Amino acid sequence: MTDTPTPQDAHQAGPVHGDPQDARPPLRRSREQKVVSGVCGGLGRFFDVDPVIFRVVLGVLAVSGGLGLILYGFAWLLIPLEGEEENEARRMLSGRVEGPALTAVLCALVGCGLFLSMLNNSAVMSFALMLTAALAGASYWSHHRHEPGGEAAVSAAQKVHKAQKTAAPPPETKAPPAPGGPSWWRDPIIKDGTTGPIGAGTGYLWGPDDGPQAAEERAPLRLRPAPAVTPLGGTPLGGWTFLVAVVALALGTGLSWRHQPLGTCLEIGLACALAVFGLGMTVSSRYGRTGGGTVVAAVLTALLLAGAAALPKSVSTQWTHSTWRPETVAAVRDEYRVGSGVGELDLTGLPWQRGGTVSTRAEVGAGQLKLTVPDDVTARITMDVGVGDIRLPGEARDDVDVRPEQKKHVTLEPQAGKPSRGTLEIRLKVGIGQVEVDRASS
Repeated sequence: MTDTPTPQDAHQAGPVHGDPQDARPPLRRSREQKVVSGVCGGLGRFFDVDPVIFRVVLGVLAVSGGLGLILYGFAWLLIPLEGEEENEARRMLSGRVEGPALTAVLCALVGCGLFLSMLNNSAVMSFALMLTAALAGASYWSHHRHEPGGEAAVSAAQKVHKAQKTAAPPPETKAPPAPGGPSWWRDPIIKDGTTGPIGAGTGYLWGPDDGPQAAEERAPLRLRPAPAVTPLGGTPLGGWTFLVAVVALALGTGLSWRHQPLGTCLEIGLACALAVFGLGMTVSSRYGRTGGGTVVAAVLTALLLAGAAALPKSVSTQWTHSTWRPETVAAVRDEYRVGSGVGELDLTGLPWQRGGTVSTRAEVGAGQLKLTVPDDVTARITMDVGVGDIRLPGEARDDVDVRPEQKKHVTLEPQAGKPSRGTLEIRLKVGIGQVEVDRASS
């Protein structure tokens, strides 16, 4: 006697690879376990992991470099909702731009802005990448841990499927449905455009009228009024979102203005504004609506945040004008620095010792750095300008060549007929601005 395997035996045996009936359901965003868009719920069901773990890890990644927002935004765009086959990205490409898709794009943009602002922080980036790798590894292990371990399980499952396919009877053959009513033959159209005998009301050669539906179809075509366009529901939140974002920008920048470099202040303020835009669009996807202006403002804010992250950290928020005139070799400092403003280093009054060497460096974050050396001193100058201009002795003042990443190594020899009193080795660095070197008679 052969026992017929039951579905319970098949469940204990595990899934069989290659059989579409036992294949796992595709990755979809959940409708039940949904907080914002159901991404974490769908990931938890697909990888057999508690969705809370995904929410906690993505939240930590969001505040530590923005990587969590990037991953969540792209998952929202690329993973379809449960019961659907079309994702939000495909809807956007087809021209159907809706609130969820805009919110997902903004979420990814906010994450990209935060990620760019934290590129200089290697510790935070390393932590975020290690946590992402750990989550990916745990999800992969959990997804594959229930795979079948032997041939017995596969054989039992195959027997169950074979029994089910054998027991299932084929569908019964049914007769085609009867026509709903008699089919009448119409008279040919005669010269005056009417049908049937002249004066006939039905237009048929014989037979009863088809009823009110046919009479309605034979009635002359009348224009129907267009259906009224229903306005979009929800309270408009674009204006309030913009105002709150401006306030967040002002507060974030103002509170850090006196204690942080200019780039960091702008990063804090723009990150706060971008977070407000993201929160506003998330809220509007459920309880209100925002227009395209909010999306444009969010994109511009993200671009400004990326530009603020690229500003040199040496640029300060206070504009100053500093002049240094050391009178002895011992008074020459190892470094002269100005955050934002103008720095002038005048070495014409320095008592040079023949054969001696003076080494120093000067830096300006944003502004102008001017060096003045005697004409009987050998000057070996290394100049580094992030974005700006370099002006050497003999060049006209209107000869301005602004370029990024300018680096020059020049050696200025004493004028003809004058012996060298000494050697100056100096490094000049400007983040944004101009380096000017000038000669003065000793």
